[in-house]
Amino acid sequence: MTSDVEVVVVPDAEAAARDVAERLVAAARRGGHIAFSGGSTPRRAYQLAVELEPDWSRVDAWLGDERCVPPDDERANVRLLRETIVAGAGAPPVVHPVDTALLPDEAAGLYHAALIGVGFELVLLGLGSDGHTASLFPDAPALDEREALAVAAEPGLEPFVERVTMTIPALSTAQEVVFLAVGADKADVVRRAFAEPPSRSTPASLVRAVSGTTVAVLDRAAAAQLP
Repeated sequence: MTSDVEVVVVPDAEAAARDVAERLVAAARRGGHIAFSGGSTPRRAYQLAVELEPDWSRVDAWLGDERCVPPDDERANVRLLRETIVAGAGAPPVVHPVDTALLPDEAAGLYHAALIGVGFELVLLGLGSDGHTASLFPDAPALDEREALAVAAEPGLEPFVERVTMTIPALSTAQEVVFLAVGADKADVVRRAFAEPPSRSTPASLVRAVSGTTVAVLDRAAAAQLP
């Protein structure tokens, strides 16, 4: 196991969602900036988080990455955020969406500019079967970016639409970087991300909080190949 990651193993996906929800709530109560993950896995965590804490008014909500589709498209990460955290909160956060009406490079440039000076209380990330996190895909040029806080990215997996993603320098500002992975189909990539040396072939292995803590919240199935 890599010593730079705290691994939390819980019985099942529901317990993993609750653990992440509690971490999100703690960050929301402190106030500040939170970067949210898209995809299907975190939906339950978001639902639980607003049940536990209705007041998100002290939070600035960002997207670790976004698909370049209209905001009401079912593939849009901002739609997930609005259907869960925003809709469920009594006092919603301020949401900072990616302007997907622009060309990806232009949208990324604006997101970079908005992120200057931002430090995150918490960054929530998923883990793709290919090792990607946010829209940082294996061996992609974005992995080498050290100045820009957001860049345009080509898709490595479905949905095959262009993306805007935060870069490693932006994600690593967090006081707490939290990875959420559940299911037996994630066991191999969990091992590569958290129990093997960092590698460009597994981008999740490269994202760590520089001055804070990095946590992997896993159910037993996802953790099955860890030593």
